[in-house]
Amino acid sequence: MKTMKGMLEGCKNLTFLPESVTIKSALNEESREALEKLADALCREYEARDNAKANKNDLTALYRVGYGLYVVTTNDGKRDNGLIVNTVTQVSDNPNRVAVCVNKQNYSYHVVRQTGKLNVNCLSTAAPFSVFERFGFQSGRNVDKFEGMEKAFSDNGLVFLTQYANAFLSLEVESEVDLSSHGMFICRVTEARILNDKPTMTYAYYQDNVKPKPETEGKKGYVCKICGYVYEGDELPEDFVCPLCKHGAADFEPIQ
Repeated sequence: MKTMKGMLEGCKNLTFLPESVTIKSALNEESREALEKLADALCREYEARDNAKANKNDLTALYRVGYGLYVVTTNDGKRDNGLIVNTVTQVSDNPNRVAVCVNKQNYSYHVVRQTGKLNVNCLSTAAPFSVFERFGFQSGRNVDKFEGMEKAFSDNGLVFLTQYANAFLSLEVESEVDLSSHGMFICRVTEARILNDKPTMTYAYYQDNVKPKPETEGKKGYVCKICGYVYEGDELPEDFVCPLCKHGAADFEPIQ
């Protein structure tokens, strides 16, 4: 395969699939499954163009939107708190306004509504999985998420990350849009600071390089696409919530 790719890589308008199949001596069940996956990969683009055959409800298309990953920091008057979010967008530049979406079930949502201020820390590709465990897989209602961490403070009195972020924005809430499960805060920028030149952590980079691969071998059930939690069972309840990342059943997929 390596030799064949070397012979063909100089050709124009040629795309190499990441999938590959190796058959030694005779076709077995493992290589048969690999061939099926290769066939699916070859057909996928053609099926997607066909209105009759395309899967028109593949919500994983949302993962192709250019998400970054951020830590939103707040303070409830007693201690500092932090939360992982993936929807931060500049919505205007004159004046500068930024929209931040926060799930209403998260403690930080209620703190932002009460205080009207927050910091958005832009994570870099240097951030390890432990950062996501600390700020995403536990609640600030019950734990001090900054315990043992070095802290620095911006002019609004809120903490910003001294590690694993390449910039931060201090924001003041001007209005909120109710999005049912989430609240979208429209904010004024009060401070903006570049910390370093490391690349920004995207959602795709997190999925491919940071999130551990789930241990599913020999298991039957469903796996969380966000954190890798494995639910073992024949059917996943519609109202199931991941005990680690708190995402719902829509973010689980069957173990292959």
